[in-house]
Amino acid sequence: MPKYILSLAFLFLTLQMWSQEDQQQKLEQRKAQIQQEIRENEELLQVTKKKEKSVSTLIAIQGTKIKLKEKLINTTEKQTKLLGNDMYINQIQINKLKKDLTILREDYAKMILKSYKSRSEQSRAMFLLSSENFLQAYKRFQYMKQYANYRKLQGEEIKVKSEELAVFNEKLGVQKTAKQKLLEENEKERLALQQEKEEQVKLINSIKKDKKKILAEIKKKQQETRDIDRKIDRLIREAIAEANRKAAEANRKAIAEANKKATADAVKKGPTSAPAKTVAKATIEAESKAIESSAKIVLTPEGKLLADNFRSNKGRLPWPVEKGIVTLRFGDQPHPVYKSLTIHNSGVEITTDDGASARAVFSGVVTSVMVFSPVNKAVMIQHGDFFTVYQNLSSVSVSKGDKVSTKQTIGRVRTNGDSGKTVLKFTISQNTTYTNPSGWLFNM
Repeated sequence: MPKYILSLAFLFLTLQMWSQEDQQQKLEQRKAQIQQEIRENEELLQVTKKKEKSVSTLIAIQGTKIKLKEKLINTTEKQTKLLGNDMYINQIQINKLKKDLTILREDYAKMILKSYKSRSEQSRAMFLLSSENFLQAYKRFQYMKQYANYRKLQGEEIKVKSEELAVFNEKLGVQKTAKQKLLEENEKERLALQQEKEEQVKLINSIKKDKKKILAEIKKKQQETRDIDRKIDRLIREAIAEANRKAAEANRKAIAEANKKATADAVKKGPTSAPAKTVAKATIEAESKAIESSAKIVLTPEGKLLADNFRSNKGRLPWPVEKGIVTLRFGDQPHPVYKSLTIHNSGVEITTDDGASARAVFSGVVTSVMVFSPVNKAVMIQHGDFFTVYQNLSSVSVSKGDKVSTKQTIGRVRTNGDSGKTVLKFTISQNTTYTNPSGWLFNM
């Protein structure tokens, strides 16, 4: 029974070790991803420092970098904790093996001593010859044979456990080195994080010196953003109205065709047949007008399928640019310096590389190409009753009515001449209700 319990415990510990190794691997992958984001952020920060005229942008990028550093430290701490747990389990195995080896060696030593005392061939022969009968002699012979085999097996078991102990000791040594390395990495990142925070404080202090001018600049940009949002809202409502107008017209035609067929069938059957069951014209018109006046898209079967597919990919949609970092998130949020000033964002702003392309996050139909200025354009794509909008494009490679596929290039992201930033604003809405793109895009 004790052996059975020990076997179960060993199995449990082994499974736990496998699970922790899997977690370690995932954490290592996550850490590598965060480190890549930090490197990209650092490159962007250096470029922006050279080109940027507005210090507030530097603060926003610096804040993103600080958050990434904090994530990296947190991930490394999780790795260290898992490694510590793994080391504890290995230490338990080492202690158990040492205890088993001690018992085996003591038992083996006693057996060797006993064997030494009765080592002569004469003693073994006398042990057999002194048997009272043949059966007893046979049993004694079997005993001597089993005893010799037992000695051999014990010797082999000692060897196996000694090798196993050496493996665990080596593994523990490697883990101790790895843990020390993680601790040193974490300490290095903590120092770097502290420096980033100190630099951000310096930037905030520098921006406060010209508060009036910067506040006016922020308010101007916010007003421009609201004006663009209103234009996009109007275009979405127009797209909804157009889609519902087509759906109402299709409804009228479908019912008219059904009425025509029912009447023709009744005529074929003759005057004695039951009157054809048709939908009254007033009812058809009432239904169609209800569709036309709806504030939401009345989906056709094809549109419903597209909307359902779009919804089922929530959290797995590709980014609207190949690479970049989020420098302004969705919703109302305080300004990084002037906390009393609220910034509204109907989507997310992604800072990317100069010359980057914007791409569709899902298949759909281009419902609008907006031109706010010769160098500032936007594309709106419909996916059933969902709309995605890609703003701040210098050029567009699609037209209204075009069908696009996932990751298809739709234009080039504009680089601002004053700030030197290349920023795409991306929004998702269901009808006219905006939703946070972070919940839709993969790993945002």
